[in-house]
Order: sequence, then C-alpha cells, then structure tokens
Amino acid sequence: MPRIVGVDVPNNKPSWIALTYIHGLGKYTVSRILKEARIEGKVRAGDLTEDEVSRITQIIDRDYIVEGQLRRQIGQNITRLKEIACYRGIRHRRGLPVRGQQTQSNARTRKGKKKTVAGKKGVKEMR
Repeated sequence: MPRIVGVDVPNNKPSWIALTYIHGLGKYTVSRILKEARIEGKVRAGDLTEDEVSRITQIIDRDYIVEGQLRRQIGQNITRLKEIACYRGIRHRRGLPVRGQQTQSNARTRKGKKKTVAGKKGVKEMR
C-alpha cells in the first residue's frame, strides 16, 4: 500500500479512485492532481513508482489542505459559529439540521433515535 499524506491508499484500485480515500480529495481534485503529476489515472495504486508517489505527495502538500489539518479547520469553524451564537451555531449546539431541512417528520440522523413523549391521558380522564 502506498502511503500518501499519512494515509494508506488501497493497492488494487486505480490511482484516481485510491486517492479519493484521502479526506479532502474528491474525484475532480484527484484528476487535476494526476494531470499535474503526469500520471495516468487508470494505473493501479500499487503499481505507482516511488517517484510518482513523491510527485503526488508534493502537489498535495503544496496546493491542498487535507486530512488532519482540514478536520481541525472544519472543527474550528463550527466552534466559532457556536461561540458567536449565530443561527447555524445554535443549530450545531442543539444537534439539529443546519441547512434548512424540515424536522417535524425527518432529521433522524441529526436528532438521533426517537424520544417518545407520553400522550395526553390526563386530559381525557378529567372530562
């Protein structure tokens, strides 16, 4: 497994797919990196030479924010939103969807498992 920017990319996949295993690199960015490094995307990641791996690593280090540094930056951005108590920060604090999605019947991924609230039995008994 070639190790690129601290990530072991899979040997058996084409290099353009294997590089997407690095957090912060998608298909478009990877295609630009491979074009700049003059490497064909169909070459398996395990077949890359040390020279090609070093060229890819240099391009990524020079031009892109990836992996730990990117995760840290995203975390700091969310912390800043929470501190200034803007709408998005409040939604992050409460664990609700941030980008305007409906929450009455959906948003289970953000809200977590259902919390059942007791029905209104007392109202019926009083009548």
